[in-house]
Amino acid sequence: MSPFKPARKAQSKLRLALIGISGSGKTYTALTLAKHLGQRIAVIDTERGSASKYSGDVATFDVLELDDYAPANYVRAIKAAGAAEYDVLVIDSMTHAWTGRGGALEMVDRAQKRSGNSNSFVAWREVTPEHNALVDAILQSPCHVIVTVRAKTAYEMEENDRGRKVPKKIGMKPEQRDGLEYEFDVVADLDAEHHLLVTKTRCPALDRAVIKNPGEDVAKILSTWLTDGVPAPKPRTIENVLADIAACDDPEKLDALIAEGRRMFLSLPPALQTEVVAVMKAAPERVAERAALKREAEEAERALSAEAQQQQAGGVQ
Repeated sequence: MSPFKPARKAQSKLRLALIGISGSGKTYTALTLAKHLGQRIAVIDTERGSASKYSGDVATFDVLELDDYAPANYVRAIKAAGAAEYDVLVIDSMTHAWTGRGGALEMVDRAQKRSGNSNSFVAWREVTPEHNALVDAILQSPCHVIVTVRAKTAYEMEENDRGRKVPKKIGMKPEQRDGLEYEFDVVADLDAEHHLLVTKTRCPALDRAVIKNPGEDVAKILSTWLTDGVPAPKPRTIENVLADIAACDDPEKLDALIAEGRRMFLSLPPALQTEVVAVMKAAPERVAERAALKREAEEAERALSAEAQQQQAGGVQ
């Protein structure tokens, strides 16, 4: 039997990244789109309260201001927004989880100093899973998620007609981990004139779109695309995984469930992390005991069956 099945488009939640330089309108655009995507809006603000300056004029929302930008703090905030059943979550901005105080780059520096090793590879091996957990939290959120990302002008050196190397402007470079854009449904640049330039999209109607002052028009396009399809299954929670682990008797399936739990681990509050560790440590031993008991029962059943057959054969003689 083939493991493949017909593909069906499912309804989904938005994953949108807005990239721009200072003054391009990232926060304003994110809030404007959020207002037309849902009624209840939450904002994770790392920009020193800048989002709140738009409160009432652009949108009505609840805000959580972070002052330590460790990825784990973002994860906890994202989980809290999902648990509170907000329709839309705006993260303004993602850049601080990378370059800000307590962010990934600072975490790597601290890890290098602790180890005394000038090679950053070991430090990144420690920090990368925490940043990956942030990305996973965004992708698993039950909210529409809009993130803003700071950008700086990118240059490369090229040779002019006089044979001299001169800088040439080649566009905007996000202040964020390379490749992050692959995780989002729609990625767009915002320029100084507030044009939205879509650079990556899974929504065909926005392919290569250039839109001045994006707002309700873009939100309607996104809403139509997101609601087109069969209802999406509910995302699995750590509680689902722990229940499946408790009921599992198959060592191979248990390995897959434990791996699933580990992927969720860093996004959990400390108290729940302790519970998860206890369950995942105990599970292999419990399954091994059950497997041993099952083997003993099967062997006993086979022995009884063989004995019964022998007695039957003796009776026939």
